[in-house]
Amino acid sequence: MAVMKFLLPLCYALTVAAHGRISQVVIKGVAYPGYDSPSFAYNPNPPNVFGWTIKQTDLGFVSPSSFGSPDIICHKDAKPAQSHVEVAAGDTVSLQWTPWPTSHKGPVLDYLANCNGPCEKVDKTALKFFKIDGAGLLKQSPQTFADDVLIANNNSWQVQIPKSLAPGNYVLRHEIIALHSAGQSDGAQSYPQCFNLKVTGSGTLNPAGVKGTELYKITDPGILINIYVPTLDYVIPGPAVIPGVPATIDQKILEATATSSATPYGGSDSDPTGGSGPAPTDNLSTPAGGSDSTPTTDPNPAPTDTLSTPDGGSDSAPTAGPAPTDNLSTPVGAPNPKPTKHRKRPTKGPVAPSAKAPCSSGKKHHGHNPKGDGKDGQIQRWGQCGGKSWTGPTTCVAGTTCKELNPWYSQCL
Repeated sequence: MAVMKFLLPLCYALTVAAHGRISQVVIKGVAYPGYDSPSFAYNPNPPNVFGWTIKQTDLGFVSPSSFGSPDIICHKDAKPAQSHVEVAAGDTVSLQWTPWPTSHKGPVLDYLANCNGPCEKVDKTALKFFKIDGAGLLKQSPQTFADDVLIANNNSWQVQIPKSLAPGNYVLRHEIIALHSAGQSDGAQSYPQCFNLKVTGSGTLNPAGVKGTELYKITDPGILINIYVPTLDYVIPGPAVIPGVPATIDQKILEATATSSATPYGGSDSDPTGGSGPAPTDNLSTPAGGSDSTPTTDPNPAPTDTLSTPDGGSDSAPTAGPAPTDNLSTPVGAPNPKPTKHRKRPTKGPVAPSAKAPCSSGKKHHGHNPKGDGKDGQIQRWGQCGGKSWTGPTTCVAGTTCKELNPWYSQCL
């Protein structure tokens, strides 16, 4: 009985706490892994990725009562990543989440902050963020928020680095704010994720910013709000999107055609791996009988100021105010649009993983280990397939191999 009294609250905590993280970021068709907070936290020597280190083992959130603390900047106890990825001004960055809960409706926001030096050594409390993207309520009926578009887009979100941005080292701060409990004080849930970027180009844009601890207040109308009303006026929280850039770009699935690792601090950007690992490789194998021709589709298409909503009709796009302004194109009956193909491959690309917790509640969990998501219980690409204490499947889908990244974690690649 004593054991059951302990396990029941633990099962409940697992059920409500597991939400999501960014598993990878795709830039110019190349996929770079994000920080795997549940796995890396228990690894004494985790991989050097360009996503900031965070204590988010429960895939949890930052509550409004912590909006004035450093936790809101890049998540709980965040520390700068010790590597970065090079990106050109004007490039599109695709952020791939693990499966996002459909109940967690809310805005999707993106910020940049100039590190004025290596982001690997920056003081996060000194960073000043300016907003380069922001989408909130897109439709009244059926109620559609930006996260609904993200879910329909294979749990991914695209943001453009401003074309005229001055070159330098920047922190990209990407965030979803879940509003399902925001009708009560301290009920909103922020999920910030940060990445180090080295931006190249010849632009001169150097916007002023706001410290992360000053982005939101607990009583902001976009933070403390009941979304379960027939007609909702929603104000996107935080500063306005900087002038001269679209509030959002067209949300299309951008598949990776290669993988690589970030450049470690002090490494050379001429080699995306900084000399510490292999150059980008096309490990997306072509199935038997498939075409192995060079892709003709631009992996980084020119963005437009539209959002694809998952349910039909034309509406207005999000702005920092309550009234949307831009046109939204809607693929009718396409809740999960098919990705643009760059080459034939056995899977659709990185599949945001999910897992059943050891305590079954009948509810879907949103963790990081896809146990048997593929055909006949096989593991999809990017899923965990082994490691110390791993009890799940170990067979990867065709075209992928279970590769040991460290003694605690093996992945289908």
